Formats: sequence, structure tokens, C-alpha cells
Amino acid sequence: MQIRSNGTVSALLKDVRIPRMFPAKQQFVGDHIEPKDIPSVIFSKLSKEPFRSRIEKGKQYAITAGSRGIANVDIITRAVVDFVKGCGAVPFIVPSMGSHGGASAEGQRQMLRGLGISEETMGCEIRSSMETVDLGLSDTGAKVFMDKNAFGADGIIVSCRIKPHNAFRGAYESGPCKMMAVGLGKQKGAEHVHSAGMDRIAQNIPSIAKVILEKAPISFAVPCIENAYDQIYMIEPIDAKDILSREPELLKIAKANMPSILVGSADVLIVDETGKNYSGTGVDPNITGTWSTDYAGGGLDVQRTCFLDLSDVSHGNALGVGLASVITKRFFDKIDPEMIYPNCITSTVLKSAMIPCVVASDKEAIQMCIRTCNRIDKDSPRIVRIPNSLHIGTIMLSEAYYSDVLAGRWPGLTAVSGPEDLRFDENGALDKNVWIALK
Repeated sequence: MQIRSNGTVSALLKDVRIPRMFPAKQQFVGDHIEPKDIPSVIFSKLSKEPFRSRIEKGKQYAITAGSRGIANVDIITRAVVDFVKGCGAVPFIVPSMGSHGGASAEGQRQMLRGLGISEETMGCEIRSSMETVDLGLSDTGAKVFMDKNAFGADGIIVSCRIKPHNAFRGAYESGPCKMMAVGLGKQKGAEHVHSAGMDRIAQNIPSIAKVILEKAPISFAVPCIENAYDQIYMIEPIDAKDILSREPELLKIAKANMPSILVGSADVLIVDETGKNYSGTGVDPNITGTWSTDYAGGGLDVQRTCFLDLSDVSHGNALGVGLASVITKRFFDKIDPEMIYPNCITSTVLKSAMIPCVVASDKEAIQMCIRTCNRIDKDSPRIVRIPNSLHIGTIMLSEAYYSDVLAGRWPGLTAVSGPEDLRFDENGALDKNVWIALK
């Protein structure tokens, strides 16, 4: 695709005014576990019954590791590994991410490495394979598959995060049951979870989890919940027999700790960087309001959204690109269909992979969003800018919000300084160092 920086598109956009913007702090409940304390918290909780008795000396235990950018996921995973070792057992890590990583064993191993999880950093073997075993049918008629290496272990420890899902609603969303049904199911399992449609996934996940809990050697789960600042809020081990009853209760706690963009609505949302390390769909629609299905909702009420860049950790997997109105050429050039399309084929959701409008620079992406908005004040558009959808403790807002922020319209939102022009270089690239300065 040819994207010109001095063609007709550039000419149509060059006079679109980008308003001045100001940084603002968003205040949420900040209770959390310090990273240095995570290992001791995990050791203390797993040393209690019934968890300690689930680990037998000399036996092998598979520990799940997904593709999400969970806060301190490397510390959590290493702590579970070390606990198993301390019991005299043999731990190994199993990439548990369905079809992510291009639905290949090496791709999934590389995704873990990008999250700081490798054989060197974890001190144990990583057994990455797409081979599965067939565990039969669930009560919803879905086929149930499980990673062959995990199934062959003496026990499986389901390490994961509990949070609202980015495409559906139910009693079980992202958490232990989904990690078992989709993550450990690899590509085959993930495909059968999604095959009936996203309107049925909320029923399929617990029904498949029931089969896995009956037939696979699940020892216990170690789910974590994050606070609004992408910090670990709590870690609560769950015995295998209690997963189905306890997970919905923990999901409510996770929802209560979700952050949000406090102004609630905008004309344009600028996302500096998207990627698999932030959300399965590049950005978390619970924050951005950019949904790929009709089976969930919420987040920012926004008319146009531009994605400026894709994280290197994503290895070209730009799933979620279709949720943007406009992307940059820089973003487009990083897209690898071989990494994206296996996710779409597996989930049956195609919208997330559709390519939006592509323009030459960050500046033109913002200008195109402003120009194509309907029924707004083009001289003073309401614009929200975030670094990504995980870290929104500090955001940027256009001057249209400034007087209301000073007046305290949105409790918990305060201006750091006054509005200033955004800084672009000679190629129209937006200065990203502002986020470092605001930390």
C-alpha cells in the first residue's frame, strides 16, 4: 500500500487545527501489593492447606502462563515455580494462550519471552507445543481439548488474572475457567469455545471448565486481580473444587477495581501504543469503548479513535487494529497477518483484524479523526490522549475540558498544568516523551 506524506490526503488535512492539550491525573483506589512482596504473599498463601498438600515431592507440575501483560507476571510465575521446587517437586511452564503467538509453539514461546518468562528467568523448563488431547464434549456440545504436556503432568496450577472480558459478559469472563478452556485448549480448544459465536461463549467457558476439572489433574488456581493503576491488588489461590463457585465472586471485585476515563465521553481518542501486552484486542474496550462485538459495552463514549503505534512485544500481532478509525503508516508496516489471522479464525471475530484508514503520520491520524467527526465543535474538539489502555493514571485532555476540570466536574480528575500545543517533529511524529516526564 502506498501512503504518501504529500498527496491529496495530506492536502485535505493540513489545515485541520489540533487543539492545545493538558496533562491530568486520574485518582483511583491505589491499594496494592508491592512487587518485592509478591513472592512472600504467594509462599504464605500456598503454604496453607489445602494447597500445600496438593504438591507432592518428586512429581511434575505444569504452571500456566498466558499472553497478557499482567502486572509483575514474571514475578508471580517465578514465585509459583519456586514454591513447587521448595516442595521437592518438578515445575515446568506451559504457554497457555489459545491461538496467540501465531498458533505456533515457537511463537508462543517468544511471546512469553517478551513478558520476561523464559527458562533462564524462571529457572525451569518451558514445554511449548500445540499438541492437545481430546477430553470429550461439554454439556453445551463443545469439544474439549487440553495441552498434551499439561494433561500429562501430575498436577496443573492455573496461574492467571481475573478481569472483565473485552468481547462478552457473563459470570465467568477472563479468569481460571477461561485459562483452562481457551488458554490450555490451544488453537483447537479455543476454536471450539468460540465456534458457536460470541453470544454463547459465556455458557461454553464454564461448561468446558467443568469437563477439565473432572478429567484433568487441576491442582489449584492462583489468580490475581489488578487495581486501576496496573498493579497487583490481590492474589487468592483457589482449590480446584472451589474454582467454579469462587471465580464469579472475584470477578465482581475485579470489576470494582477497573479504571476508567473519568470524563466519560470524547470526540476523539488518541492511543499512543496498542498491543497484546495491553489487551487481547490491543486496547481494552472496557476503557476505550471500542468493541469488536455486540455482546459487551461500556468504556469511553467516543466518535473517532486513532492508534499511533504497535508494541514490539506483540511481534506483529495487531489484533484489535479494526477497532480504530485511523492508524499510522508506522503501525500498518508492523502488522503481520500470519500473527493476527489465526486469532480471527479461532475466535470467528473478524472485525478486530480489519484495516482502518491509514495515513502518513501521527499528526495526520489525529487530524483525520477530527475532520471526520460529525456534529462537533471543530474549533474546540474534545480529545483524550492515553499512552495505552493499561496505564491511564495520567492522561491528556484537550482545552475544551480545562475549565470543567478546574471546576471539579469530575471527582478524582485534576489538571497537572495548563494547555499547550502538542509537539510533533518534522515528519509529523508525536512526542511520546511526555509520558516519561509525567511519571
